[in-house]
Amino acid sequence: MAVPKRRTSKSKRDMRRSQTKLTVPRLVPCPQCHELKPGHRVCLSCGHYKDREVVKVK
Repeated sequence: MAVPKRRTSKSKRDMRRSQTKLTVPRLVPCPQCHELKPGHRVCLSCGHYKDREVVKVK
């Protein structure tokens, strides 16, 4: 079983952990209904994607 030769310093540990963070989802306005939606996804409020109706929404 592998065992580390030296203890990981607080600086090295924290530098490694600094990359693990939550990111805010980027939202863009829908060109049809102007609701905010994730990019490259079908709009949940109007059902359009790339100027075409993909999903019928009630």
